[in-house]
Amino acid sequence: MVVLTPSAEPSTAEEPAPEGSENKKKKKRKREEQDEPAPEPSTSESKKEKKDKKKRRKDDAAAAAPSTSAESSSAPSKAPAKAVASPADAAAFLEKHAVTITTPDGVPAVVPVTDFAQLDVPAALSSSFKGFKEPTPIQACTWPPALEGRDVVGIAETGSGKTLAFGIPALNRLIQLGKGAARTGTSTVTTLVVAPTRELAIQTHETLLALGKPFQIASVAVFGGVPKEPQVRMLKNANKAKDGMTTRIIVGTPGRILDLMQEGACDLSEVNYLVLDEADRMLDKGFENDIRNIIAATKPAAERQTMMFSATWPEAVRRLASSFQRDPVRVTVGSDDLTANSRVEQSVEVFDDARSKDQRLLAVLRSLAHKKTTTSGATDSRVLIFALYKKEASRVEQMLSRQGYAVGAIHGDLSQNARMETLENFKSGKTGLMVATDVAARGLDIPNVGAVVNYTFPLTIEDYIHRIGRTGRGGKSGKSITFFTGDGHERALAGEFARVLREGNFEYEALKKFPMTIKKKEHGAYGAFFRDDIPVPKGPTKIVF
Repeated sequence: MVVLTPSAEPSTAEEPAPEGSENKKKKKRKREEQDEPAPEPSTSESKKEKKDKKKRRKDDAAAAAPSTSAESSSAPSKAPAKAVASPADAAAFLEKHAVTITTPDGVPAVVPVTDFAQLDVPAALSSSFKGFKEPTPIQACTWPPALEGRDVVGIAETGSGKTLAFGIPALNRLIQLGKGAARTGTSTVTTLVVAPTRELAIQTHETLLALGKPFQIASVAVFGGVPKEPQVRMLKNANKAKDGMTTRIIVGTPGRILDLMQEGACDLSEVNYLVLDEADRMLDKGFENDIRNIIAATKPAAERQTMMFSATWPEAVRRLASSFQRDPVRVTVGSDDLTANSRVEQSVEVFDDARSKDQRLLAVLRSLAHKKTTTSGATDSRVLIFALYKKEASRVEQMLSRQGYAVGAIHGDLSQNARMETLENFKSGKTGLMVATDVAARGLDIPNVGAVVNYTFPLTIEDYIHRIGRTGRGGKSGKSITFFTGDGHERALAGEFARVLREGNFEYEALKKFPMTIKKKEHGAYGAFFRDDIPVPKGPTKIVF
């Protein structure tokens, strides 16, 4: 739009502009094209230019602002990306967190995302980082290759932020493909997360559901112990007309996923993003054949991105990775072996009489300044108490309840609804104490657990490390107190327990009354002669005569 500068003499609207004025404008345009300096503008011209500049700034800001229209959902705005870390900063980050990154031949070195601002994802996804200072090591190092579409293996301790490590790339992939992207099959599900326990599946589902809500992307959790019908309805998008959400993600346990597949209710033929979470535990629980059957129902490896996360890197997990992944980038935080969380202060109390543990537990709660809250209030002080058996967990819960504590229990004898209610009350702070068996020892992310009490020592040292990993999460410090009697299975584990305490520079003198020998690990199927430190062939070897 051309704005004419008024002449010295006023003219009517019908009168043409003076010839001299036209000549002046032509000369001015010519000077601008030749980048020549224009003469000093008049006062009126200065005001006009200021208005034009102000208008242009408003237009630019409006163009840069995220659109709130319905059409904008297919192309969400992205948060402004910050420059990637320098080689020196990247090397310092890897050294500080003891991170090892192994890349296939021909793949460029991974540059960790040391600041959330460096992450090139939609702004609505970036909002999930609010409240966090910086990415965790596993997030910082798996995001770059995962967002490029590469297969990834992540080895890290529990509580290291693995859910967002695979969740952000999963949602980013779905957003880039678009909610209405053409699909060759009838299923809308393109992302599958397999987890070893119901509790971990529910927790992961809730995180992914919150991430996908701004984009109308729904997740469904499938697991045993509850009716199948609601899960089947979600798989069939029965609620789409009501809430506009499309089910694109399945999070579930191997058994229920297979059940729904066999009934024809779960179609995985369009899955092109697969996550195996806590892979080592799923193999320990004997799910290998189930996992292989599930993966066989998804897209071929060449058309699928596969993410595998584990706390350890034994040969069984390596073999699974080599079977279903294409040249994965492997990120190891710390050691390949299972190690205790260094932020957890560990202590042990040895008992000559197991019957005195109840009174000692009450004394420990008093020393932790844990208040006897009621379910009508809320507390930020949470203590998780681990028992070995279901009956023991129930008895300890009843004892604490009689003492006036707001306490809940979670174990295998309870219904799924009761377990979920107890877990939710503990997370929200309605109950400050929770007594659990090892069903809650791994994978669950419960905020602000200040201390873990091992009322009875677990059956393996690995379970002990996973138990104390429920505290000291998200960069915070924690405390664990372990009651040890040396009876039954505990006597044979005293040596390994002492080694864990010694490696963490914690006191273990009280354990020296027991044998300090470390028993050789046994495999569930192959016994003590099983070798897990040698490579196993991927398949049968062809013999040529």
